Amino acid sequence: MTISNSKTSGYLFASTAVLIWTGFILVSRHGGLSGLNHFDVIAIRYLTCAAVLLPLWWFWFRFQLLDLRLLVASLVGGLAYAVTTFKGFELAPASHAALLLPGLMPVTIALISAASGDDRPSPNMWFGMGVITFGIALLLALQLWSAGGIAAGDPWLMGGALCWSLFSVLVRRWKITPWQATVSLAVYTAALYLPVYLLCLPKTVSPQLWQEVALQAVYQGVLATIVQMFCYVKAVQLLGPARVGTWMALVPVLSGIAALVIFNEPANSILLLGFVLVSGGAWYASRSQVVVTDHTEKGEHHALRQYQDHQ
Repeated sequence: MTISNSKTSGYLFASTAVLIWTGFILVSRHGGLSGLNHFDVIAIRYLTCAAVLLPLWWFWFRFQLLDLRLLVASLVGGLAYAVTTFKGFELAPASHAALLLPGLMPVTIALISAASGDDRPSPNMWFGMGVITFGIALLLALQLWSAGGIAAGDPWLMGGALCWSLFSVLVRRWKITPWQATVSLAVYTAALYLPVYLLCLPKTVSPQLWQEVALQAVYQGVLATIVQMFCYVKAVQLLGPARVGTWMALVPVLSGIAALVIFNEPANSILLLGFVLVSGGAWYASRSQVVVTDHTEKGEHHALRQYQDHQ
């Protein structure tokens, strides 16, 4: 595989992840408005995902699951991300989630990557992330001005973005493969969360909500967790976490406008400007180069060679 083909494949995986993420925001907000609570949605998501993946892991694609690095990454990208994000979907409009979740990711990924010494974004990439940050700041300023405070779910969504950003950097640093990341995240999260959910947490699942349960099981448990996770981690391996983070910030303009139409959420010029700024900043930043530091991979040829050897 040449460098150009590697980049092309990376952007194809990233684009697939973008489309699934767009639907994820809409389906998750729908779940937050339904009779299910966010504890139910998390349980449905990871029970379905673990049930699908465990047989595949056991009979065909087994690897060492008892690995501390996989556990830590799963706690961050699975359990912590799910608890914060789905609470946010329950309390905040989908248009806010469309800005805050994928919008904050490129900024937090870049900051974590730079702080850990993995990637050093170029000045142009920093400028693009500054535009993204300004778009998000407009949304928060609008909330403070019109409602006297930010929406109750917004801090939860910000926490979810931070969890996923840290997970992205850990996947790259520890060279966790897409299959390892997908299986371990589902299995560890299900094993740790489901007993607590069954014994301690409030539940609203009932036979009358079977259609909602089926929707969440298929989208959350298969598409958003298995397919999206595989595509996302594959893109991170081929393109790097900072560049993929900026690409994922294209989600706001797709999911945000769709949310305004589907859920009839109030639209205004500030919110629409936020969509434009976040997506425009993402486009600009994704065109910029990332400087890779010495202790990871040096240059694209060496990075590709490591990836191919790892496969």
